[in-house]
Amino acid sequence: MTPSSDKDLNGLDNPSFVGEHGSHLHSSPAPAAWGLEEDGGTGHSGTKVGYIVTDVPPWYLCILMGIQHFLTAMGGLVAIPLILSEGLCLQHDLLTQSHLISTIFFVSGICTLLQVLFGVRLPIIQGGTFTFLTPTLAMLSLPRWKCPAWTQNATLVNASSPEFIQVWQTRMREVQGTIIVASCFQIFVGFSGLIGFLMRFIGPLTIAPIITLVTLPLFDSAGDMAGQHWGIAFMTIFFIVLFSQYLKDVVVPLPSYQRDKKCHFSPIYLFQIFPVLLGLSLSWLLCYVLTAAGALPASPAAYGHLARTDTRGAVLSQAPWVRLPYPGQWGTPTVSLAGIFGMLAGVISSMLESVGDYYACARLCGAPPPPQHAINRGIGVEGIGCLLAGAWGTGSGTTSYSENVGALGITKVGSRMVIIAGACIMLLSGIFGKVGAMLASIPIPVIGGMFLVMFGVIAAVGISNLQYTDMNSSRNIFIFGFSLFAGLTIPHWASKNSTLLETGIIQLDQVILVLLTTGMFVGGLLGFILDNTIPGTQEERGLLAWKRCHEGGLEKSQLLSKVYDLPFGIGTKYCNVSWFHYLPACPKRRPCDKRMDELKAAGQTNSVKASLERNSEIGADTRI
Repeated sequence: MTPSSDKDLNGLDNPSFVGEHGSHLHSSPAPAAWGLEEDGGTGHSGTKVGYIVTDVPPWYLCILMGIQHFLTAMGGLVAIPLILSEGLCLQHDLLTQSHLISTIFFVSGICTLLQVLFGVRLPIIQGGTFTFLTPTLAMLSLPRWKCPAWTQNATLVNASSPEFIQVWQTRMREVQGTIIVASCFQIFVGFSGLIGFLMRFIGPLTIAPIITLVTLPLFDSAGDMAGQHWGIAFMTIFFIVLFSQYLKDVVVPLPSYQRDKKCHFSPIYLFQIFPVLLGLSLSWLLCYVLTAAGALPASPAAYGHLARTDTRGAVLSQAPWVRLPYPGQWGTPTVSLAGIFGMLAGVISSMLESVGDYYACARLCGAPPPPQHAINRGIGVEGIGCLLAGAWGTGSGTTSYSENVGALGITKVGSRMVIIAGACIMLLSGIFGKVGAMLASIPIPVIGGMFLVMFGVIAAVGISNLQYTDMNSSRNIFIFGFSLFAGLTIPHWASKNSTLLETGIIQLDQVILVLLTTGMFVGGLLGFILDNTIPGTQEERGLLAWKRCHEGGLEKSQLLSKVYDLPFGIGTKYCNVSWFHYLPACPKRRPCDKRMDELKAAGQTNSVKASLERNSEIGADTRI
């Protein structure tokens, strides 16, 4: 493979690499590229990345890959309102459920744009978090908020009656208020730099169990979804594995247009870029054919009924064409002390999950590990996202979506411009009610099959962080093994024996139950404590390799700046004052930055820029 010229493929302005047929492909960052020595055994090579974080694919590829990410996240986005509907007394009001789905689509689009542009700046989707579900359902199960008996009978429910609207909206407003208050804590932790300070003590032995335990406890829900029709689920798995693994190196000539070449065919690794989208589409089409042919049972109680494509046909016909969600659409939020403490536990678990997702995302999209200021900003922006979710009334906060991090590992497409396109698609889906209702009709077994693949990839990414440590050390083997197993065992026991944890104080009981039933919190906390208390060298713990990821000379500083510094010249052209760089969420002024200023004064920046463009895999012209 040889370096390409500036604009020799699909109009991309980046020093990409072109294969034998002139196709667009990146090699993942070599160890030296991110400050890792090849002889340290910590590098990873041989993995091809189609588009890295700062690349800008052609607009049509951005749209298609954005749709793919939206479809990947949609399972979780749709599941949260459906799970909450029972606690909100909405299980027999499908139209309001579709409004909640549209709202969570819309808010997730806003939060994703904020995160990618101003937050951690990695290609990571924001969406409703399951860590908020446990405290929310616990609050709604209190005697004060138990649903009236008549709301459980579909024949007695009149969705348009003021009485019914008052029943569910009072509960939703209570959920909104607790989320808004809890989000203020997350905003403080992020922008105060507290989370970045804690990162000094967090290494691979803490991150590995956190990421791994993000998905391992979900085997039950993924199996339940796929088990609605294992044939359809395995068909989805077959398509995704076929496209992402067996056909990933197959070049497909597609029509393209450029000013200099006019209409021509460009070779593209189609199956590597769109395995999830192609797999979902083909499985969805198969379900439609089987539904039309009457091969799937029509009885709701029969096995395989949820594989039909018409199970939510009523929602599609009732949903409005255009509906713009707005803050306070369910009324003015209310707050009670009982729900706040439990929601704080969900916020803590969500932050730990997001930190793990940041590292996994950076590793899969060809970026160096995020520095402290980027993590601070990411957690702070997620807090703002939770605030917006509470104001709009999604019924949940927001967090980084592990499913989409797994999609990066499958598709090898890590461009943040793709995620921006996906965020815009979520915004439009939230506004156009018919679109959201249609996408929400994807058969559950298809989503379950996709989750089996994605969750497996995320678990493997978590374990791969151990390559930085010395896994011949009995110390490290014990810490990871014990943290992982305890992260599975303790939550399982706590969920079955919650009465034994009762202290008599409702608020404290909620906090204890949420924390002990969250596997990533239990495993991450144990890994953190053991790694920082059991004696071990910096090299043995893998901290030296991680430090080399954050250190380096002028070239390394420029690479970090292109990925993680604030956009639109903030901090360089604008707000370029000395105190700005001392803020916890802002990039620190590095010694090599001073060296760059000296070179500018000496008129030697051209040679430096040329060296960067030759050696860096991240193109300066494609920076967002």
